[in-house]
Amino acid sequence: MEFVLPAEKQQVVKLTGGRGNNLHAVVDAKGDEFLVSMPTKFRKNIWVKRGDYVIIDPIEEGDKVRGEIAHVLFQEHIKHIQEEGLWPEAFGIEKRKTTDYIEADLLPPSDSEDEDDLGSKVVNANRGCQLYEQSSEDESDEEDDEEEEEEKGDRNTQEETEDCEERKKDDCAHIQR
Repeated sequence: MEFVLPAEKQQVVKLTGGRGNNLHAVVDAKGDEFLVSMPTKFRKNIWVKRGDYVIIDPIEEGDKVRGEIAHVLFQEHIKHIQEEGLWPEAFGIEKRKTTDYIEADLLPPSDSEDEDDLGSKVVNANRGCQLYEQSSEDESDEEDDEEEEEEKGDRNTQEETEDCEERKKDDCAHIQR
């Protein structure tokens, strides 16, 4: 991996969000916010997100778009630039977690400690819940034949049927629509 340092006219900026059309909002070391463009060589090859750092080439004639992304900085690049003393003081020393992508306080609370037990709590709404009743022996043979055909055509396993019987009928009623 090639470590680059910002050239004389280039600057390190922090992405604050995407604005669409390959434009990104950034803030520089002075606190100025402006837009930068993603060059075609990076499009559909590299994705950036809020909080990432990039090196930009300034565009002098630009009003709203005042730069073009030259390099996307990864953690190793940032560390190298800091060691060289070229990291902007306004951004401070950046220490990012590389193993955790979502912080624990941003995740929804879990109702259950045992995540493996979801099968008994989750009902598949895309599949109808079928309840079977035992037929009495005095019913006609035609009804028995019809029930046998339904059982053959039914894709529910015996285990799913037992699960449905255990649940209240009104729990499955909303699925039978």
